[in-house]
Amino acid sequence: MSRFKILALLPLAVLLGGCDFVVLAPAGDVAAQQRDLIVISTVLMLLIVLPVMALTVWFAWRYRHSNEAARYDPDWDHSTGLELVIWSAPLAIIICLGAITWMGTHLLDPYRSLDRIAADRPIDRAKTPLEVNVVALDWKWLFIYPEYGIASLNELAAPVDRPINFRITASSVMNSFYIPALAGQIYAMPGMETKLHAVVNHAGKYKGFSANYSGAGFSGMQFAFHGVDDAGFEQWVARTKASGNSLGRTEYLALERPSSNEPARGFGSVDSDLYRAILNMCVDPGKMCMSEMMAIDARGGLGLAGLNNTLPIAYDKYARRGTALGPQPAFVAGTCTIAEPQGRITAQVRESTPLLGAGLKRPSLFTPPGSSTSLRLGATSKSDS
Repeated sequence: MSRFKILALLPLAVLLGGCDFVVLAPAGDVAAQQRDLIVISTVLMLLIVLPVMALTVWFAWRYRHSNEAARYDPDWDHSTGLELVIWSAPLAIIICLGAITWMGTHLLDPYRSLDRIAADRPIDRAKTPLEVNVVALDWKWLFIYPEYGIASLNELAAPVDRPINFRITASSVMNSFYIPALAGQIYAMPGMETKLHAVVNHAGKYKGFSANYSGAGFSGMQFAFHGVDDAGFEQWVARTKASGNSLGRTEYLALERPSSNEPARGFGSVDSDLYRAILNMCVDPGKMCMSEMMAIDARGGLGLAGLNNTLPIAYDKYARRGTALGPQPAFVAGTCTIAEPQGRITAQVRESTPLLGAGLKRPSLFTPPGSSTSLRLGATSKSDS
């Protein structure tokens, strides 16, 4: 091979040097099963693609203009045997791909709990899964461990061979939570919760990032995932608790502001109700939670008395992206005090008398267009009488 050809291949070698084959060599059982789906699907498709490519070259060579020995048959138009091969082989492959896709869609559903640790190891039901609440911020990742009362920024750790239950949401725009070595990606959306079940089988440090573009700081929205043994995980938890940082609602509102390339750090204590407030978009003081708003709407709403139940937004996190939300952005105010009760609220029915709305402010007098009758709540009067 000449020196010129070798030099021509150098750019290709440089490009291949940047490839990361972690998708084909994962560290978790879920990602390994997804890898197998990719390999099997590729092989099945190559059963058609490779013969077609080979026959294309063979036909071009055999029936070239200079080959007078090749049979010339301009009136040929049908072959039963050839038609059978052309239609039966792709049909069989499509049936196989459909069956594999159907099984993989159900068995690898991210919302489905794991039933095994690895191919040869069933899950130990006596071992509780690790609960991790994931929040996609601009442009960083927040991980809350409710079982341990800690949180970490741009750093995630989990013990080997212990199932992990991720509950995922976002603070503002949609992102995609993705650790290639652990499992497939799943979207993180504000006001919604997605789930992902996974397990890591090999200790090591792996890369996690957002797979959905979300603005100027997207390139720095990465984090490190540490797969460690049980002792290593307990040490990581102890170091995080000893960090001295706390994460309450005030600290979260400051952390929520857009920033990129944030260093990894831990929070030794976390507000136990913080994730619920983030999910329901009511971390701001006085803001009504989305779950409360839906519960009120399901029971008929607040009526006309709730039309003006709004407060101005003290900090508009969308304004820095140039989103036009009007001159005076506002949100629906809470109907209770800012200090929310901890734990579950149990409703107590004191009496069965139906609510008549006697405490609501009466709507102002108005006259429908084209009518001489003025209406008032619970009474009518004719203005011309």
